[in-house]
Amino acid sequence: MAKQMKEKPAQPAQKPEKSRQNSAGKGKTAQKNGAQSKKQPKTQQKTQQKSAKTQKTAMQGFSDSLAGQQQKRYYNSLKNANTAKTTKRKSAGGKTRQKKPTPPLKIAFLGGLNEVGKNMTLYECEGEMLLVDCGLAFPDPEMFGVDLVIPDFTYVLENADKIKGILITHGHEDHIGGLAYLLKDLNIPVYSTRLTIGLIEGKLREHKLLDKCNLNVIKPGDKVKLGCFETEFIHVNHSIPDAVALAINTPAGTVVQTGDFKIDTTPIDGGVIDLARLSAIGEEGVLCLLSDSTNAVKPGFTESERKVGETFEVQFRKAGARRLIVATFASNIHRVQQIINVAESLGRKVALSGRSLENVVSVAAELGYINVPEGILVGIDSINRYPPEKLVLITTGSQGEPMSALYRMAFSEHRRVEIGPNDYVIISATPIPGNEKMVGKVVDELLKQGAEVVYEKMYDVHVSGHACQEELKLMMSLVKPKYFIPVHGEQKHLQKHAALAHTMGIPEGNILLADNGKEVEITAEKIRISGEVAAGMVFVDGSGVGDVGSVVLRDRKRLAEDGIIIIAATIDKETGEVISGPDVVTRGFVYVRESEQLMEESRRLCESVLADCMYERVRDFGTIRNRLRDEISRLTFSRTKRSPMVLPIIMEV
Repeated sequence: MAKQMKEKPAQPAQKPEKSRQNSAGKGKTAQKNGAQSKKQPKTQQKTQQKSAKTQKTAMQGFSDSLAGQQQKRYYNSLKNANTAKTTKRKSAGGKTRQKKPTPPLKIAFLGGLNEVGKNMTLYECEGEMLLVDCGLAFPDPEMFGVDLVIPDFTYVLENADKIKGILITHGHEDHIGGLAYLLKDLNIPVYSTRLTIGLIEGKLREHKLLDKCNLNVIKPGDKVKLGCFETEFIHVNHSIPDAVALAINTPAGTVVQTGDFKIDTTPIDGGVIDLARLSAIGEEGVLCLLSDSTNAVKPGFTESERKVGETFEVQFRKAGARRLIVATFASNIHRVQQIINVAESLGRKVALSGRSLENVVSVAAELGYINVPEGILVGIDSINRYPPEKLVLITTGSQGEPMSALYRMAFSEHRRVEIGPNDYVIISATPIPGNEKMVGKVVDELLKQGAEVVYEKMYDVHVSGHACQEELKLMMSLVKPKYFIPVHGEQKHLQKHAALAHTMGIPEGNILLADNGKEVEITAEKIRISGEVAAGMVFVDGSGVGDVGSVVLRDRKRLAEDGIIIIAATIDKETGEVISGPDVVTRGFVYVRESEQLMEESRRLCESVLADCMYERVRDFGTIRNRLRDEISRLTFSRTKRSPMVLPIIMEV
């Protein structure tokens, strides 16, 4: 992206004679001024020195305060400059010409706003589209039976012929987890860094899609041209290697999407975030910034990942002769590397528990992103061969997921690991918003088993992979966007990030809070919400995708809370007389042996309803079922104050 150079106005030609005369005149004037300067009084020199000192102090104040008045004037001048570029210009011949208006840029948010997870963004300009990320979210506790939540791809599939490709910022599940489900229906090229593509390959292999997909490996600094979009990949720090930000150059202007990032000056992999390139892009001019809001409510800077390694050294020694169990995110390769390093220094073997963890470590080791010394890893099946003081177990389940390895250990459901007083458990993660109860439940069970547990803020066993307030402000000051949209976070995160942007001098009218399903239109003159697109949640349950909706979830919730009553009866087709039944069966409602009186009362009520239907010559099964359902529901609620699901089954012979 070349810098815009200001054209210098052409100077009128001068006659040589006049030029020589002017030069001579200027020489005399300079000599005269030089003579006068020697005669300046000392008081005037002191005044000039004092003025220079005052100017130096003022400049220092500007550099110390990014949110000062100078910064605000900068953004105002930036706004005025952009406005001026859209006005009429005079050509060299003196004629006026109208600058061709830039096309609008549309950004549709299909996930990632007002939530943590399933990030997905769609850019559109001049009739062409570009996707960024395609993640998943984990189900809430009330989503009974649901395994995963992915974005609704309806709008994407409706515009399949316009989409030129998809760019992935990094390899976390909330950015790549939904990709396999999208590529089943939409075969578009995928671009990302080497480790991210390696993790995507594993997912596509599971879905038997690997041979059909177009995967492209890029490096930070590379540029990819897809239709009218030219995107540069910029290295950033995060809790997984090979994370990138995107500078998307469009006919409407440049948009910077940071992805998940932090500023770590001492990263484990040695690659510091490319602040120089971000600053250079900011100098070239940025139309809009979409920035990570996860830690916008936290002041200061995020600690370096190396801080955790130092804490591991202390905690591992504190464990003494006990077995060490460390729970962390499966994708946090830097964390796994530090655990292995400390374990090796203390002469301990390392075992991995958790399918996702094993897959990530295998891919990272194969691609050279993690160094595993020969002989240090042992299989989970062979851990009983080693004494507790010689073993470290790395496991998934830091968020209390019910099917995770740590959860099964805590509730004595793990086939290979049994928790006891000789275990020292470190949960190296902070609960994601909404997971606090599940994590607390796992911690309680581990403590009941006699283990010592280190979790949350007890020690520095975890640092975030997301930028805090000072890093977010630094990103804004480097990129210098005209417009700003906070992304990747819940409402409290987005609003706090918007407030930070305002303190950095971005006008309030240039900051926009969007939501999933909103389409944002950006021009040189304004930013606004221009419409809505289909965006929601699609539930994955087993092999079914999208076949579980709100009605099914409501039924599952009701079954879980109040149970079910099944009424079965057989009716003669000709007379309407009850041939067999009615039988009343319950599940999850009451314990039948202790509620025989209620069951008998329910059965007699069913007989009465069926007799009334026969007397009134009601033969419509729908009407009979509704009457049975209504009467039994009234009875159960009056007796128990509960509303179980009532399912009448009427057979006709």
